Amino acid sequence: MKIFIPGGAGLVGLNLIYLLSKSHPEWEILVVDKNKSSINIAKKLFKRVNFICEDLSNSKNSKWLGMIKNFNVCIMLQAEIGNKDPYQFEKNNVLTTKNILEAINKSNINRLIHVSSSVVNSVCDDLYTQTKFRQEELIKKNWGKNLIILRPTLMFGWFDRKHLGWLQKFMNRFPLFPIPGKGKFIRQPLFVKDFCKIIQSCIINQEIIGEFDITGLQRITYIKLMKIIRSTSKNNPIFINLPIPVFSFLLQVWAVIARRPAFTVSQLEALTAGDEFELINWPKIFSVKPTDIDEAIKITYCNSIFSDIDLPF
Repeated sequence: MKIFIPGGAGLVGLNLIYLLSKSHPEWEILVVDKNKSSINIAKKLFKRVNFICEDLSNSKNSKWLGMIKNFNVCIMLQAEIGNKDPYQFEKNNVLTTKNILEAINKSNINRLIHVSSSVVNSVCDDLYTQTKFRQEELIKKNWGKNLIILRPTLMFGWFDRKHLGWLQKFMNRFPLFPIPGKGKFIRQPLFVKDFCKIIQSCIINQEIIGEFDITGLQRITYIKLMKIIRSTSKNNPIFINLPIPVFSFLLQVWAVIARRPAFTVSQLEALTAGDEFELINWPKIFSVKPTDIDEAIKITYCNSIFSDIDLPF
C-alpha cells in the first residue's frame, strides 16, 4: 500500500503516521507539508517515512507531483485553521485542494479520504468555515472515484500545538487561567488516536464510502474539560471567569502582539456559539473502540516520549 498525505506534519498526520508505522510497517508513506520545523521534527521521529517540505499551493516544479503516480490512497489533511491574514485560508484550504485534485486525477490513486471539519455543519460563518465548505464542494465536483469525507469535531492528542494542547501548556506556565464566561459551553472533543483508527479502517475496508460526521461521544462542559486537563498540568492554576466581551478584547490585543495566535476571536465565537453535533455509531461503522476522555487526556499529557514535543506554529 502506498499512501500520499498532503498536510501530514500536523496533529492528525503525525498521529496517523505513528499508528500506521506500528500496525503496517510495510506500507509506503509520502508526506508533503510546508512547515519546515514540523517536517524536521517528524523526520527524527519517523525515519522510514518520506517527508517533503513543499508548499502545496504552488505545484510548479514540485517533487511530489512525479512521486505519487503509482500511489493507491490520498489522505487529504492540509488546512488553515487560524491566521491573521485572510488570504491564507483561501490559499491553504482552497488553492491547495485544486492542485492536489489535479495531480491525483492523473495518478493511479483510486481512493481519496478527505478530512474536513464539523464546522461545515456549524452556525459559525468565518473564513475557516467558508473555505472548508468550498473545499468539500471542490472535491465532490472534481473527484469521481472512491471518496470518503470525514468531519471530525475538536480533536486533541499528541502533537497538538493549538486547541487543548496550547491550553495545557498555558496552564503549565502561568498561575492564573482565564475562562470565558461561566465556561458551561458544551464540547464534544475527539481523541485523535481514535480518529486515526477510523482513517486506518477507511484505508483497509474499501467498502466504506460516503460522508461521516465524527463527533466525540462524550458531551462535556468547557469548564469541566479544563479541570480534567488541569489535573495533568505541572501547575495548579486558579481559574478566573472573565466576561466574554473582556475575553474577546484580550484576544484582540494578543492577536496584535503574537505573529500567529493559537486562539483567535473567531475561535472564541465558535466556542460560545452553542453548537452540538450529531452522533453516529462510528465505533460500529469503523470497528473502533473509543477511548474514555479521562484516559485519553492522561495518554495525551503524561506520555514520556510525545507529550513534551512542541510543534511550532
